[in-house]
Amino acid sequence: MQLLSIITVNYNNESGLKDTIESVKKQNIDNIEHIIIDGASTDNSLSILEEYSSHITYKSEPDKGIYQAMNKGVKLARGEFVLFLNSGDILYSDEVISKTLLSLKPDYDLYYGDLIFKSNTHTSLRQYPEQLNFSFFLKESLPHPATFIKKSLFNRIFYYTETFKIVSDWEFFIYAVCKENVRYKYLEETISVFGLDGISNNPENKKLIASERKEVLQKHFPAFIDDYKDISLLDNNRFKILKELETSSFSKKLNSIWLRLVLFLIKRKAPKKL
Repeated sequence: MQLLSIITVNYNNESGLKDTIESVKKQNIDNIEHIIIDGASTDNSLSILEEYSSHITYKSEPDKGIYQAMNKGVKLARGEFVLFLNSGDILYSDEVISKTLLSLKPDYDLYYGDLIFKSNTHTSLRQYPEQLNFSFFLKESLPHPATFIKKSLFNRIFYYTETFKIVSDWEFFIYAVCKENVRYKYLEETISVFGLDGISNNPENKKLIASERKEVLQKHFPAFIDDYKDISLLDNNRFKILKELETSSFSKKLNSIWLRLVLFLIKRKAPKKL
């Protein structure tokens, strides 16, 4: 069975780092190399790396951000495919890698499965489509904790753009699929659990994401920049409308009337006691 390289980027997240290492360590196969790229953390991360040194390969040094760290991990990787599982993310089960590796063939450049999003208050499963297109990427991206990338693809197209703070993995995927037409395959398998506390999920970074995505489209897909503007405007207007509906007194009254109507109909349809 082929070797898989799992790459973890960490900076001052000692508890998340330990969870991620334990998750990989529990996999029921040996065909995994776990590479940790730490950005010279000042918490207890280095002690954890030393504790697990017999199970991992690690490097701890200052870097210029998450994408430089991810690029370092790719260059160290020896596996045919790489999977990014950053600190705090965990694999869905102890058998998921052994089951998935059987499906990874050299014929495809990208394999992706489903992802669980988890916060302190909410957990949800995100299932991804079998067919990818430009419209999909204008709104979403492939999940890097659930996407197996052929290492040679980075040399064929490019490594992550290190000047971006949030969207370099999105740039990589949209370019690979929509411009290079790489071969990809959807796996009907939940791969990982993703913690919703990262930089890309911070509402304060919404403007930065939009700005960086626009820059990507201007660079690679200039003819489609107006489509992105239209979708962004539509989403923004939709959000405003929903927010208004949530907070307006008219909406609250309407919801109250609707609820009473539903209860009335349920009561009328209830079977009579004999």
